[in-house]
Parts: sequence; structure tokens; C-alpha cells
Amino acid sequence: MRRQIRSVAVLGSGVMGSAIAAHFANAGVRSLVLDIAPRELNEAEKAAGLALDHPRVRGRIAAESVAAMIKSRPSPLFSAARAALITTGNLEDDLPRVREADWIIEVVKEDLPIKLKVLAAVAPHVRQDALLTSNTSGLSLAAMADVLPASLKPHFLGTHFFNPPRYMKLFEVIPTADTDNGVLQDICDFARDRLGKGVVIARDTPNFIANRVGVHAMMATFAVMQEMGLTIEEVDALTGPAIGRPRTATFQLADLVGLDTFLHVADNLYPLVPEDEARELFKAPAFLRTMVERGLLGRKSGGGFFRMLKEPQKKLLALDPATLEYRDQVKAKFPELEAAKSIDDLPTRLRQLAFGQGRAGQAIWKMLAASFSYSAMRVGGICDSAAQIDQAVCWGFNWKLGPFETWDTLGFRAVTERLRADGLPLPAWVDALYDAGAASLYSEAGGVRHSPTAAPGVSAPVPGDARSFDFEVLRRAGREVRRNPGASLLDLGDGVLCLEFHSKMNAIGQDHLGMIMTACDEAERNWQALVVANPAENFCAGANLMMLMMEAAEGNWEDIDLIVRAFQSACGRLEHCGVPVVTAPAGLALGGGCEITMGGNAVRAAAESYIGLVELGAGVIPAGGGCLRLYLRNLALQTDPRDLQPAFRRTFETIGTAKVATSAEEARELGFLRPGDSWSMHRDHVAADAKELALALARSGFEPPVERTAIPVLGTAGIALAESVLYNMEQGGYATAHDRKLGLVLANVLSGGAVPPGSTITEQEMLALEREGFMRLIGEPKTLARMESLLKSGKPLRN
Repeated sequence: MRRQIRSVAVLGSGVMGSAIAAHFANAGVRSLVLDIAPRELNEAEKAAGLALDHPRVRGRIAAESVAAMIKSRPSPLFSAARAALITTGNLEDDLPRVREADWIIEVVKEDLPIKLKVLAAVAPHVRQDALLTSNTSGLSLAAMADVLPASLKPHFLGTHFFNPPRYMKLFEVIPTADTDNGVLQDICDFARDRLGKGVVIARDTPNFIANRVGVHAMMATFAVMQEMGLTIEEVDALTGPAIGRPRTATFQLADLVGLDTFLHVADNLYPLVPEDEARELFKAPAFLRTMVERGLLGRKSGGGFFRMLKEPQKKLLALDPATLEYRDQVKAKFPELEAAKSIDDLPTRLRQLAFGQGRAGQAIWKMLAASFSYSAMRVGGICDSAAQIDQAVCWGFNWKLGPFETWDTLGFRAVTERLRADGLPLPAWVDALYDAGAASLYSEAGGVRHSPTAAPGVSAPVPGDARSFDFEVLRRAGREVRRNPGASLLDLGDGVLCLEFHSKMNAIGQDHLGMIMTACDEAERNWQALVVANPAENFCAGANLMMLMMEAAEGNWEDIDLIVRAFQSACGRLEHCGVPVVTAPAGLALGGGCEITMGGNAVRAAAESYIGLVELGAGVIPAGGGCLRLYLRNLALQTDPRDLQPAFRRTFETIGTAKVATSAEEARELGFLRPGDSWSMHRDHVAADAKELALALARSGFEPPVERTAIPVLGTAGIALAESVLYNMEQGGYATAHDRKLGLVLANVLSGGAVPPGSTITEQEMLALEREGFMRLIGEPKTLARMESLLKSGKPLRN
């Protein structure tokens, strides 16, 4: 029977504790956040005449921490309204209230004696059926379990949320020898399904999996830098997106984490791993220790490896580790990196870089080789299988490929031979795999992926998720129904067809529009329902600006008009398809991506979806039905159908300011999702959940919506209202003349054109107004300049 977790108690209200409470609130779970009672009054309390025993004073620390969390950005909460699920108190007066909690999470300072003291104090107040965990990044869970009564030990284990908890996927779970298997499974299931986490079970060893491997990788990078005389700019150029890792690379990441925190982790690890073959690497280089002594801790102190200079002009300075003085940044210059920039395919790019003969190739190989060896030596010690290490570092550090996946990408046999030639240590299981003639570390048997264990010749199934669709596995199984360069149709089973985009950033082009029409035709003939989903990082970042800009620059206005009409037809085809259509956005769904999302009969989004009609940022208006559908959604929310101004104002403001929802919940608040639309906490569950929703619609007697023929509009009254607002904004310096022009074009669409107030128009008439407005703006010099600027930046259009 699945355990019900309706309330949690969080012991410790620091940055991590408050953020954990916030993420439980995102999952709809109430939390009680407790911290110590103050030992002295602050100035405000003194001025108010309060005493130390006043309840407001005694609960101040937790209350202020939660208040600071609510104001922090990016927000730990899906919506400000979620904060109502969090209450606060102190660890003395309110400790008995812990008995009400189904899960108690200790999140105090990463100091074992303090954690032991708190766990011993809370133990008498924990219900026998409740869960008790310590959130730690690497301390001994066995030592903590020793202070607990025998009756609680089966319900106790370690958890490690990566920071920030809302945004980081990794959730390490560390059972003790006494942890009940049912309790372990309950924690894993809840973290995966309700918190949206990627769960990895780790052994109770120092720093667990991700931090053990990750700290080693960073220390190995420091060593290569010193050996080869690389600058910090060169190291970050070599260890970022070029090899499938985040833009923060090495030194920007260290600044983000905090150099004092990083040094503390390394210093603590060194004495705890006496048998570790790479132990000496965990001795921090002298320059790092000196930086911490001087207070150069990273972003939190104003400077670490990088420092932002604000005067006389804003620029980022870099540190010279030899002198510990800041200097102007010097761009890294590696011919191999420049040549690799044109290679979009990560495996191909990695092979070219890692086996390159220049300095870049040598450095990348040395850093990767150290990680290959160290990770292989840890299998069986920190975890059961190689896949758990790959999952932990990918989910914990946002790497595209883990060490073993990278090893396979470069070629298992070639890499193993080079590691042996370099004299790097390898465990017996690697030798056995090589000697058996294996071509890769990972293998597949019966459609199930396996990875090696520490036992030579023994592999284990890669921990999977029944609610996650692997689109490549579907393809290999022959379930791809149609395909063109930009999109595919896949059989999800049970009569559900899936439309998948698979181009760069999934920017909308002719391939996508054509496949939308094909998908609807195919679904009506042979399927029960259609889902629009893909496994990419971003659902759809909008229209193909390059294509539009080139057409406009050449004056091909008829071609642009045809493109806009085709896009409107595609979104309309989704909405009016004869079978239910569920759109399933995740990541960015901007501009045209938002319009496709709104075209479905229902939306099942990922909780982390960033949805918005951002076209005004490019100097145009939404023209794929975005104006129409957002206005209709806002009309449906009105209590007085005769008063059209609220719907007009709300739609005009949302589109006019290019608002982007920062979560699926906020997307519902802004109107991009309907009140009945829903979301999945786990990104990988979105397609499966959308499939279930689509089938439910199909089985409930689905009737496709008919085109609206009488949409009430403000007409000339709406245009006049917008004109007044925009004029005042321009006069006040809040908008330019061009902004005013854009706003008036948008107002004309949302008002239904120059018709009398209270008129009604058809759906097709409003779509025609969208097209006319778009065509009027696309040829503007300022619009073309803005599009060119966006293309050069390489970034998606956002507000």
C-alpha cells in the first residue's frame, strides 16, 4: 500500500531547509519549518518592546528564513500562493508539533555533532509510522542512526537534495543497515512521482556518489591546469558546453557553489578515504586555500575566480591564480575548439576533441581520463552499478553524459587501451569486460539496458521508470510511423499517436507545420488520440526567425503570408481535430511553441515549463492564433460576460509585456493553461501522463470543438482605451514611439478591429486581424534589426 505523505516537518530553516519546504509546497504538501529560538533581541524587537519569551521573537529565525526564501530569485516556489502551505516555529516550543508530520527531515548545519543533537531531541516526538531522514551531502548515516531508539531505526535513512531543490533533478537516497526496504521504496516513489526527482540509491560512504565523483573531477581539473599552465578562461572553455557540460564549466561553477564550501568538502573527504588511490588529489592547491583565507569565496563575497567590475564600466574580470590579482579576461584560443563549434552532434564533437593532438585535445583527454579511472574504481564502493554514477553526475551537475556514457561514446576498447598505456588504475571488472571482447560498457538484453557492476562479468539493469517513454527505444522497436527532418510520428501504444519535434531548439519550420497536418489526418483515420510531446530540453522555442528574416529582407511578402496562414491552419487543425489532442510542453514553449500548446484540447505540461507569447520582443505580434486563444481563455474566466474590459486588459498586458510563466502553475494563472489543465512534477513522465489524459478524453465521449462564430469584442472602445494608455506611457518615458505602434496593432486585434463596441466577430475574422497585424510589422526596419540581434545572440526570445 502506498504511503500517504500529507505533511512534513523540516528541522532547520537555512537556505536549504526553506527551499526544501518550498518544493514540498510545490507538490501540495504542508510543511512546518523549525529553527532555534534567538538568544537576543534584534533592534526592531527592542523598539517594539518585545521580550525574548514573546512567540514572535522565539519564532523569528525560521519566519525570516522562509520570508527570505519567498523573495529569492529564481523562485523556489511555483507560485506565490504556495507559500500558504508553509508554517514556522522554533525547535523548543514547537517540537511536539512534529508528531503531526508524516515525514521529518533534519536539515541543520552540515556538522555531525549538531545533527546528532537535533536527531536525539526530535526522536521522542516522531510517530512510529512516520519517516525520519537527515538531509546531508556526505556525513555518516550509520553514526546518526546510533543516537536513535531501535524502534525508529527502520524508518530512518539519509536523503540528499541537490541545491536548489526545485530545479535540480538529483535526489540521493542513502539507507542504513537497519532501514526497512518498504520505507526505502516509499521514499524513492514519493521523491520520483510527487517531487519530480531522479532518484539514485547510494551507499553510506563519504560524499555519497555525485559529490565524490564531482569533487574529484574538479580537483583533477585543477591538477591538469597547473601541469599544463592553463588559464582559468582556457579551462572553462574546455570544460563547458564543448564537452556537454553547463556554461558554468569549472571555475564559474566553483564561484557559484562557494569556494569555502568546496574547500570544506575536499578537506573533510581527505581523511575519510585512506584507501582511495586518488586521495592526494583531494589536497587543495595552495592558491585555492589562500583565496579562501583572503575571503575570495565566489559570488557570495563579490569575487572568486571571477569578479564583476561595475565602475567605471561593467565588465567581468578573471583571477590570475599565480598572483591572485584580477585582470581583464583573455579569450581562450584553441583551434580545435573553433573547429568543433560547427559540430552539433555531441558524440562526434567529443571524439574529435578528446582525440585531438593539440593542447585542447591533450587537456580534455587528461581530465576525462582521470574521471574514467576514478569512476570505474568506485563502482561497488559508493554504489552498486556504473549507471548509478552516470545518473548521479548527470542529474546533479547537468552533464549531458556521465563518465561511463562518455567512455562508450569515445569507444570502450580504444579508451581502455589508452588508459592502460597512461598507467591509470582500472578495476578487475573493466579488465574482464575488455578481455571478453566487449565493445561497450553498456549492453542491452531483451530490450533492457544493462550496466556493469563490480563483479567481473556481471551486469545489472539500468534503474528505469515505467512512466518514462524512451523515444529512441520506440524508434528502434519500429514504432516510428512517419518522419521528416524536423518531426516524427510515434506509436505510444493503446491507440495513441505522438507528434514529436526533433530539430534544433524545435524552432517551427515547414517540416513541423506539415507534420502537424499529417498527424491530425493520420490520427483521425487510425488512432484514438494524439499527443504532442518530445523528450528535448525545450518543447519549442518559437518560430524559425532566420527563415522569416530572410523572406522579409527579400520582400517575399506573399511567401510570409502563406507561412503565417499555414501556421494558423496547423494550430487550428490541432484544436478541431476529430480525436482529442493533448499538448505536453516542457522547458521553453515560447511564441509559436506557446501557440501550439494552446492549440490542444487539453494540456499536460511539465511543472517546469516556461510558457509565453513573446513575439513583441521581436517586433511582431502572435499570429498563430495566440491572440485569439488567450483572449478566449480570459473571456471564459469572467464572471460578468457583458464586461469585456477585464479580458481585454489582461490579454493586452500579458502579450504586450511578453510575460513568460516561470512554471506550469504560473502559466495557468496567466491564462496560457486553462483552469482544468494539469502538470506532471517529473519531466520524464509528461508524455505518459499526456497519453493517459488523451485516452481518458477519448473514452469520455470526446466532441471536437466547433469554430466560434460570435466572439464578443470591445471594438473601437478597446482601441481608444489602449491608445490612451500607450500615449500616457510614451509621454511618461515608459514606452517608445515604436512600442506604442506595436501596442496599437495588438489592440486592434484584441478589439476585433474598428467595429462598434459590443460587436461580435468570428474566429476566422480575428485570425485575419492577427495576420494583417503581423504582416504590417514584419517589414519594419526595427523589427528586422531586432530579429538579427536575436539570431546573433543565439538565445531564445524571452521577456
